[in-house]
Amino acid sequence: MTEFLAGIHPVRAALAAGRVRELHVAAGNKRIRELSDQARAAGIPVLSTDKQQLTILAGTDRHQGVVARAEPGENVTDLDDLVARAESGEALLLLVLDGVQDPHNLGACLRTADAAGVDAVIVPKDRSSPLTPAARKVAAGGAETVPFLPVTNLVRALRSLQEAGVWTVGLAGEAGQSLYETDLTGPLAIVMGAEADGLRRLTREQCDFLAALPMAGQVESLNVSVTAGVCLYEAVRQRGESSQ
Repeated sequence: MTEFLAGIHPVRAALAAGRVRELHVAAGNKRIRELSDQARAAGIPVLSTDKQQLTILAGTDRHQGVVARAEPGENVTDLDDLVARAESGEALLLLVLDGVQDPHNLGACLRTADAAGVDAVIVPKDRSSPLTPAARKVAAGGAETVPFLPVTNLVRALRSLQEAGVWTVGLAGEAGQSLYETDLTGPLAIVMGAEADGLRRLTREQCDFLAALPMAGQVESLNVSVTAGVCLYEAVRQRGESSQ
């Protein structure tokens, strides 16, 4: 089974991983020519395709003139593997997205997760954006490197991780504790909710702690992908200091 990837960065990452089976390109710029040369050097067919057909293949018009037919990525994991790693003492850093339905937000979260060294991004199978071509494009290669784990029951998954020693911190605007007052070292899952509704009640109740971002202005909240970036890099900062 193959899938279609759209955009310069996702296609470049898939080429590097040896996953591309066919490359479709429109007449384009230097970056597209470089990808085409790279594919030909690897013996991969490069097909000249007009932009309208690229849009049909990709399912989005944001393809930057390049679409690849590729094997599914190997960046997969399962809950049992994460639990076993936590039980062995590994200081996992996980990002849990409870119902993020905008593929652009999902892609932005995956891009930041890659940069921050996140071990996996966990989402519920229902009420969550899948890894669409649009999400992969925004992820700029992060969707090809960060394990992505949809689970049937998010609360049950969190409970399994907690029993294995993973602490869960949920982001909630009404929390009395600031993110910067929260210990983000050790095995950790940062849990954040949907764009408009935030964490669902059962997810919120399952978290070990709730924390909030200080908001000094008039807006009530930040975009979920911006919040993910702030939280993950605060965790990176704390974990770096604790290891020194």
